[in-house]
Amino acid sequence: MLFLQIGVLPIDTIRLGGVVVANHIESLVEEIVVKLLQDTNIELIDVEYVKEKDWYLRVFIDKDGGIEIEDCQSLSEQLEEKLDELDPISDSYYLEVSSPGLDRALKKDKDFQRHLGDKIEITTYAPINGSKIIVGTLKQYSAENLTIEVEENIISIEREKIAKVKLYLDF
Repeated sequence: MLFLQIGVLPIDTIRLGGVVVANHIESLVEEIVVKLLQDTNIELIDVEYVKEKDWYLRVFIDKDGGIEIEDCQSLSEQLEEKLDELDPISDSYYLEVSSPGLDRALKKDKDFQRHLGDKIEITTYAPINGSKIIVGTLKQYSAENLTIEVEENIISIEREKIAKVKLYLDF
C-alpha cells in the first residue's frame, strides 16, 4: 500500500457532533476529490474521516496498473490547497492519500460491479449458518443483498447484516 502523509492542518467549520460531522466531511471531500480527478485515469475508492488518537482524513485512490507515490503526492497537494481555501474542518487532522491495498473493503456498487465473478470474504454482524465469515464467489448484488456461490450453493445475504466485504486473498 502506498502512503503519503501531510502534516497537521488546522481548519474551521460548524461543529455538528461525532458521526454527523464525519459523514458531512467525507461527503464534501469526496465531491472535491472527484472534481480533482475528473480528467485523470485515477479513481476515488473511498474517503474516511476518523478519530483515532488524532483525527485522520484518509483518501483512497486507485487506477489500472496501480497507484504510484507521485499520484498520491499530487492529489494530496491539490486537496490540501482546496481544503485550506474552503476551510471546512474545525479540528486539526492528518491528511493521508494512499492506495486502498489488496485487502481493501468493497463498499460501493461500482466495487461490486468490478468484482462480479471474483472470490470475496463477507464478515457479518451475527453468525449465518454458524459463521460470521463467509467466502464465496460474487454472483450478483443489489441495494438490499449480495448473492454469492459457496461450494455450488447460492446464498443471498442482506447488506444490513454485513459488517465488511473484501476480496478474498488466498495465500
